Order: sequence, then C-alpha cells, then structure tokens
Amino acid sequence: MKVEIDSFSGYRIYPSKGKLFVRGDSKVFRFAGSKNASLFLQRKNPRKIAWTQVYRRMHKKGITEEVAKKRSRKTVKHQRGIVGADLAAIAAKRNQTAAVRSQQRLAAISKAKTEKKDKEDKKVKAKPAARPAASAPKVSKQQMKGGKGGR
Repeated sequence: MKVEIDSFSGYRIYPSKGKLFVRGDSKVFRFAGSKNASLFLQRKNPRKIAWTQVYRRMHKKGITEEVAKKRSRKTVKHQRGIVGADLAAIAAKRNQTAAVRSQQRLAAISKAKTEKKDKEDKKVKAKPAARPAASAPKVSKQQMKGGKGGR
C-alpha cells in the first residue's frame, strides 16, 4: 500500500483518498482534502498555519523523545608559541612591567632616529658630488612630443 504525502499540510494520504492537482508546468501536488487544496490555491504559506506538519516541525512541537539537552564541550585554552617567538619569550614579555616596556620602547625609538639621521647625513654628503649642474632648459613631455604643432 503506497501512502502519499500532502503537498500542503504534510499529512498522509491513503489510496483512493485526496485530490491531485497538476500545475501548468506539469508539477504534481497532492492534497488530503479540500481544505488543504483551497489554502494552497490561495497561496497561503504552510509555515504560518499552525496545524500543518511544516509549522510543527519549524516550531519544535510534539518532539518529546529528545528531552535530554546536548552537552557542549568546554573549550580548553592552550598556550603555543608563534612564528618568531617561542612560548618562553611570550611568557617573558607578558611578565614584564610597564616601566621596563616603556624604557625599551624609548630606546628603540632613539636608535631608529639616530640611524635615520646617519642615513640622511650620508645622503646629503653624496648628493652634490653625484649631480652635475644642468644648464639645458627644462622641457616637459608634452613639449618634447611637439604638442599642438607650433600654434
């Protein structure tokens, strides 16, 4: 015995019962009774109608077997080293005081400033010797191309 399922309500339809509706695109819909067929033809949403199986499934009605809640696992935090710093280095940085950290920052900043100043001094010394005096007039790319034909 083949039992069909109602396209609207999700009820079982036994042989010789119900209606069959074939839409223009040849899709077949089966209905247990005229109530389901009427609501379907009115384009009602079965998810919003309380007695349909779809509604009951969506709103978790009538499910009494799965009463026990699923236990979620607690996440365990692990400490791991990252690229460029092992776990010991990370722990040492974490245990540093704010004063030590600020001193290190100031030392790094002053070192960077001195390096930058040295670099600029080298640049200034090398600049005059490398560049010969340009006596030719400056010509833009447009002028070199010949612009508007000497208008």
